[in-house]
Amino acid sequence: MGDELPHIDQHAITIAARRDAVWAALERYVGETIGTSRLPLLGHLLGTDPPSGFVVAEREPGRRLVLAGRHRFSRYRLVFELEDAVDAATVLRANSYAVFPGPHGRVYRALVIGTRLHVLATRGILHAVRRATASA
Repeated sequence: MGDELPHIDQHAITIAARRDAVWAALERYVGETIGTSRLPLLGHLLGTDPPSGFVVAEREPGRRLVLAGRHRFSRYRLVFELEDAVDAATVLRANSYAVFPGPHGRVYRALVIGTRLHVLATRGILHAVRRATASA
């Protein structure tokens, strides 16, 4: 994407597992969920690029995974970062960056960010990775 996007928010969760296990669960989740077109009609309506909504833009195994995408109303990045915590646990952070150009972008931002749907979705990802780590 190349350009700097404004920071939207950060969410974090501590997972009682080593970083390599959390990384493996994060990659599985991205590959099975975020990286697939689970809602093709929504993707078509928004004009997502790529069709799934996200592409892996950067990958530093065990440390950082950057997803990026765009559609008619926004350009965005979701940055996952892992760091060691006490007692062999791992902190998984998700930082969101996005721009919402034009009047339609402002409306879209109000719908997604203003209603906190984005917060619920991001926290849902973090909790899904924690569950996947525990069940692995």
